[in-house]
Amino acid sequence: MLWNVIDRRTRPYRWREVNAIVEAIEHDNSCADADQAPESDPLLTVDYDALEAVSVQEAIAWASGQRCPVTLYLYDLGGGFTSSVHVDAVEDRFLGAEDPTD
Repeated sequence: MLWNVIDRRTRPYRWREVNAIVEAIEHDNSCADADQAPESDPLLTVDYDALEAVSVQEAIAWASGQRCPVTLYLYDLGGGFTSSVHVDAVEDRFLGAEDPTD
């Protein structure tokens, strides 16, 4: 179930071949100003999955068919999971989030 799309392409008019990553939408709950999604059944949660060199249409269809609500991240071909770009961006989304240990 596709609930959100984060487009991190630097070449946004390239649609034929992109890299795609999905994560459970509930991962975004701790982001500042995020809508709050219900937690998925742990047996259905998609923590991380990826496709390389697919069209934007294929990425959207794939994300729409996931077993839980997901955020689809789009990257230029060669980006995202083939580098630290996605991991670094995931860390950045927590900036400004309250530290529960405070």
